[in-house]
Amino acid sequence: MPQRKLLDVLNGLKTSPPPIWLMRQAGRYLPEYRETRRKAGSFLDLCFNPDLATEVTLQPIRRFDFDAAILFSDILVIPYALGRNLRFQEGIGPVMTPLQADDIEALETGDLHKHLNPVYETIRRLRAELPKEKALIGFCGAPWTVATYMIAGRGTPDQAPARFFGHTEPQGFEKLLQTITACSAEYLIRQIEAGADAVQIFDSWAGVLDEKSFEAWCVRPVTEIVRRVREKYPEVPIIGFPKGAARHYDGYRTRTGVTALGLDWMVPMIDARRLQAEGPVQGNLDPMRLRAGGEALEVGIDTILDGLGSGPLIFNLGHGITPDTPVEHVHTMVRRIRERG
Repeated sequence: MPQRKLLDVLNGLKTSPPPIWLMRQAGRYLPEYRETRRKAGSFLDLCFNPDLATEVTLQPIRRFDFDAAILFSDILVIPYALGRNLRFQEGIGPVMTPLQADDIEALETGDLHKHLNPVYETIRRLRAELPKEKALIGFCGAPWTVATYMIAGRGTPDQAPARFFGHTEPQGFEKLLQTITACSAEYLIRQIEAGADAVQIFDSWAGVLDEKSFEAWCVRPVTEIVRRVREKYPEVPIIGFPKGAARHYDGYRTRTGVTALGLDWMVPMIDARRLQAEGPVQGNLDPMRLRAGGEALEVGIDTILDGLGSGPLIFNLGHGITPDTPVEHVHTMVRRIRERG
């Protein structure tokens, strides 16, 4: 089998240049994505259409020759598969009926894989069509982050509705986290069975929690997902991305068991180096530097390569690429990383 650089790094090796992929690398900044999105109809139709989801996953690989593809889907397919009335509204994002405590017991877990089968089919097709040297990444949302959208019914600035719910309905909230945790672990296992080489757990709202809540609502559920996945696939790498976690990054790898840490752009380099001493890290270019281009982009790239390039590093952004990022800036980024070696 051809060497997959991303897997080498996840196994603790340094590669030069480091492997590159970007969160949201298949997205609205690409004209070919926008065209495919128009064909699909709704965003969910695109996620659940294996032909089109395969196509948009492959588009950034063809254009930029990234070292890994990440499945095109969304972290909220789990609540959709649990029977919540998810839709994506233009200019707003994901919207669903806010979850009440009485709704938790009624979540429909029996048809989980029936709803998600198109995702598994997409992964099978991707593994067949991807160049053999390219890694394929599957993913899920972390239970806390998924729960925030289910409770509020949409994204909010600081996820106050979910934080309040967790404190005032602790039993119901724990049941909700347990349900999402079990479903997410099964979801990742099925993705691996279909052909994913590695998986990432996105905890996009980890940064809004206090210390006790972070441990209970972020660390414990992710630890359980990792445990369940490892029971079936002990060798498959798992990337944890607790965005905004700040000092909570310390010990996160040890407590959860994840293989690698995804770092957001706010992690200082001195902290990133310390975390890399414990194992592979991924990140952490500010998406606004990529959008800006020029000297801002060059400085950002060089800072990461100078600071983390001597250890196991996956070059990525500190969060997803923005829709208004010029395509040429991505080409420039890839060239600079690979020319530096």
